[in-house]
Amino acid sequence: MATPTTPPKVLWLARLEHRLHAWRERRARRRGHRPTVAAFPGYGGEDWVRVLARVLIVPPVPTRRRGADAAVRGWRSFASVPIGFAPVRVDIEGTVHEVVADRGGVIDTVLPARLSPGWHPITMSVEGSDPVETSVFIVGAEVPFGIISDVDDTVMVTALPRPLVAAWNSFVVDERARQPVPGMSVMLERIVHDRPGTPVIYLSTGAWNVAPTLQRFLRRHLFPKGALLLTDWGPTHDRWFHSGREHKRENLRRLAGEFPRVKWLLIGDDGQHDDDLYTEFTSEFPENVTAVAIRRLSPAQVVLAGGRTSVNDHSAASVPWVTGPDGAALLDRLREAGVVDGA
Repeated sequence: MATPTTPPKVLWLARLEHRLHAWRERRARRRGHRPTVAAFPGYGGEDWVRVLARVLIVPPVPTRRRGADAAVRGWRSFASVPIGFAPVRVDIEGTVHEVVADRGGVIDTVLPARLSPGWHPITMSVEGSDPVETSVFIVGAEVPFGIISDVDDTVMVTALPRPLVAAWNSFVVDERARQPVPGMSVMLERIVHDRPGTPVIYLSTGAWNVAPTLQRFLRRHLFPKGALLLTDWGPTHDRWFHSGREHKRENLRRLAGEFPRVKWLLIGDDGQHDDDLYTEFTSEFPENVTAVAIRRLSPAQVVLAGGRTSVNDHSAASVPWVTGPDGAALLDRLREAGVVDGA
C-alpha cells in the first residue's frame, strides 16, 4: 500500500506574494480591467510543442503615449498584475487545448502537435478575450545544429552584475535607449542564414516581465527570431528567490534531452556564470556541444561589475572554445575554428 506523501511546505514569502497579487488582481478587476495573455515564442519537435506565455493585467498606457513609437519605461513591465492559476485556451492549428497558469501566471507546458519544421502560428486566450498570436519553431528531426545564447551583456548591454545600474536599466530607461552588443546580431544572423533550420534559443536569467521589451529589442536590432526562456524573479515554495543559475542549468539539460541529435553553439559572456555553466554542460553532455563562444567584457565593464572571476582553462576542452570582445571577433574566431563557414 502506497504511503501518502506530504505536500511541500510553501515558504511564507511565497504565500505573502500570492496574497499581494490576489489583492492587486481584485483591485484591477474592480476598475474594469481584464486579463490578457502575453504570448512568447516557443519551440518544439515534430510531434510536440513547448508553449510559453504569461497571464496578466497590464496597466493602461496613457492615451498621449500610445503608438508604436511611444517611449516605454522599464517600470511598466513590472507594474503588470500576474493572474495565478488562470485557465488558458491554446489553439494549435485548429486543435484547442486547455492549460492552467502557475501561481505567477506563467504558462510553460508541452502540448502534443504534429507540425512540419519551421515557424508555426499559435493563439492563446483567457476568459473569452481576443486571441493573442505567437509562434513556435519546430526543429526538424535531422537538424544537427542549434544556438543557445545568453542575453544580458551578450546580445544586450545591460551591466546586470551592477545592482544599481541594472535597476536603472530595468525600471527607468526608455527601452529604445538599450544598446546591442556590437556585431552580435550580424554574427547570429550570418550563422542562421548559412544553416537553414537552425533553432535559436535566448536563455536568460531575466524576468518574464521584460519578455515583451526583449522581443521588441531583438526585432529592432535585427537579431534572428528565437524562443525565449526567462524566469520568475519571485520566491519559490522553498527559497526566497529563484536561482538564475539553476534556471539556466535546468534548461540546458532539458534541451539536451529534448534534442539529443542537436549539437549546440553556446554563446555567453564572462561577466556572470556562463563560463562555469557551459564548462559544466560541456563536460556532462559533450555530444551535444559543437562550440562555446564567450564575449569578453571590457576592462571598464569588469571593474564596474565587481571584477572578473577566474576563467576556466579550456586548453584541453573537447570542443572549440573561443572568446572575443564583440560579435565580429567571435565570428572570426568561430571561422578559424571551423565551426562556421568562411566569408
